[in-house]
Amino acid sequence: MAKLELIATAAFGLEAVVAKELKELGYADQMVENGRVTFAGDEEAICRTNLWLRSADRVLVKVGEFAATTFDELFEQTKALPWPDWLPADAEFPVDGKSVKSKLFSVSDCQAIVKKAIVEKMKEKYGKDWFEETGGRYKIEVGLLKDRATLTIDTSGAGLHKRGYRELTAKAPLRETLAAAMVRLSNWPADRVLADPFCGSGTIPVEAALLALNIAPGLKRRFAAEKWPVISERLWRNAREEAKSAIVQDRQLRIIGTDIDEKVLSLARHHARKAGVDKHIHFQQMPFTKLRSRYEYGFIICNPPYGERLGDVRQAEAIYKDMRSVFDGLPTWSFFVLSSHLGFEKILGRPADKKRKLYNGRLQCNYYMYRGPQPQPKKESQ
Repeated sequence: MAKLELIATAAFGLEAVVAKELKELGYADQMVENGRVTFAGDEEAICRTNLWLRSADRVLVKVGEFAATTFDELFEQTKALPWPDWLPADAEFPVDGKSVKSKLFSVSDCQAIVKKAIVEKMKEKYGKDWFEETGGRYKIEVGLLKDRATLTIDTSGAGLHKRGYRELTAKAPLRETLAAAMVRLSNWPADRVLADPFCGSGTIPVEAALLALNIAPGLKRRFAAEKWPVISERLWRNAREEAKSAIVQDRQLRIIGTDIDEKVLSLARHHARKAGVDKHIHFQQMPFTKLRSRYEYGFIICNPPYGERLGDVRQAEAIYKDMRSVFDGLPTWSFFVLSSHLGFEKILGRPADKKRKLYNGRLQCNYYMYRGPQPQPKKESQ
């Protein structure tokens, strides 16, 4: 198999999480940058990373990178790249673009030039003057940053947050990739209780169950590269069989999702069934202030309202004040709260042990982490 340079893109703040996921899959030769992790792999890696990455947005093939300050340089160096190694004669290859701090700032012109250069390269290879583009989709991006052009092909198609289980959405949905990252950053042990008291349509509980059961998040969906002749059906079949055999079949989980809205809970139950994890999650209509548990050392992971999305700021602040008494009633538990409210810690009355800047869509948030005590080892009877 060919050695390729691949890129897993990620929301700002999640790069280290994606890098760790890649290392767990065996791809340790990597470079972490803002919004992406570049790593070495092969055709099999395209299959496996699309199936397994929980917190990444997409997996791209890096076709080339070069300096470009003129349209002629962009055209000639794009044409010099090995496009026919990837694109068959019937390939559909739209070109997107972006430009940051570069002399070539007209994105539409850059897109047109890259498209023309690729067509000229394809003409040389296939001896045709016209390409109907009726085959598999190869979405190409030209990214210009400080006068360096990076040319990539998207292997994923729909973003990796599209797991296939969430057909219906509630207001202000949390992306599956962010929910998975929140669970991973908490270091939740699967033998402990996990509760989301603002579960909405169930994304955090479902992602927690998928993680704990080692279910590859992309197992129930398809990817753009599955229609590419350069990647054999056998590789995709083997990757899916590997993922199916890795599922933990006999683990019992205690995951609880509560919300005051019965309508969104019906969506949550539907999503859990679609994901195949419904027997591991208990959904219940209940106000946050009623949250109690007989279990110790549990975890709360949640994305409560924070003004910009549901209700107003005062409503969100009232919820944060209620958190004081709820958290005090669970003295051995750990709490992980995503919020854009800069006064969250002050309202709660407790500084976080750690906080991490994350983005919920375009909204900058902090992930506030409050770690509880570690369970004490049981004393052996004399």
